[in-house]
Amino acid sequence: MTALHRPRRPLLPAAALAALLACMPAGAEDAASGAASSASATDTAPKSTGALGAAALRARYDGLKEQLARNPYGRPLVLESTQKSDYVEGEVYARVDQPYPMLEKALQGTDNWCGILILHLNVKMCHALPAGLDMALGRKYDQPVEQAYKLHFDYKLDAAGADYLKAGLTSGDGPLGTRDYKIAVEAMPLDAAHSILHMSYAYGFGFTARTAMNLYLSTAGAEKVGFSSNGKDAEGNPQYVGGMRGLTERNTMRYYLAIDVFVANPGPGQLDKRLNDWFDATERYPRQLHEAEKNDYLAMKRVEAKR
Repeated sequence: MTALHRPRRPLLPAAALAALLACMPAGAEDAASGAASSASATDTAPKSTGALGAAALRARYDGLKEQLARNPYGRPLVLESTQKSDYVEGEVYARVDQPYPMLEKALQGTDNWCGILILHLNVKMCHALPAGLDMALGRKYDQPVEQAYKLHFDYKLDAAGADYLKAGLTSGDGPLGTRDYKIAVEAMPLDAAHSILHMSYAYGFGFTARTAMNLYLSTAGAEKVGFSSNGKDAEGNPQYVGGMRGLTERNTMRYYLAIDVFVANPGPGQLDKRLNDWFDATERYPRQLHEAEKNDYLAMKRVEAKR
């Protein structure tokens, strides 16, 4: 992996680093926090490769038809998350309401991936390179890019054809000793007007990251929840999974929505449309995803997209 050259910075306090980790695809906490959720997590589960292959993807999609048709998201989507003692992953299976050729084109190339990733609140900068991309991650409000954490991803296109696409981003390390980041997508046609998408995010972590995340999740992140439900409370309201699983699910949804919006609006002159559509899509789930007011988000992103 090409290393991004940057001066050594002093370590941030654990709470600040935990908040930074919270903007990434996943994080760390004790596996017990996710027990009994709609997607089970066990220490014996193998680590996902991020892709199933064309035949298995179609079979998986067909097996999820009832969940895709009836779910709390108001769209054909299934969201799952898995947590082990040193590893977390979020996955989305979805029907994309665009023809496969549009999806295939949009998910190829680092320029397009920067166009997708910059929609997230915490992505402060994204520079496309021939074989990867450089990102800066930070807090959700505007900040000097020099103060954000720099992360390099290698990009690989494994398959791109008329009936199947597989692509991914990988990074060997991150803040606080996190490691082995994987962002993977695979897609295939469903019919002439729709496509099947599978997206996964995963990374590994050690003791330092787990400690920082536990601190964050017991303080600033204590009230934040994900989308999976562990049942209902005494008043009949869903009891959403919290902790690390909840954090993973929130960011999985944010990046899925970014892909969905970019595929529908891929043109270089459609940045404002993508920003507006992404924010509006996240606001359909305010309990999980509301973090900023729309005018603040739009003003911040118009600057960050030009960095």
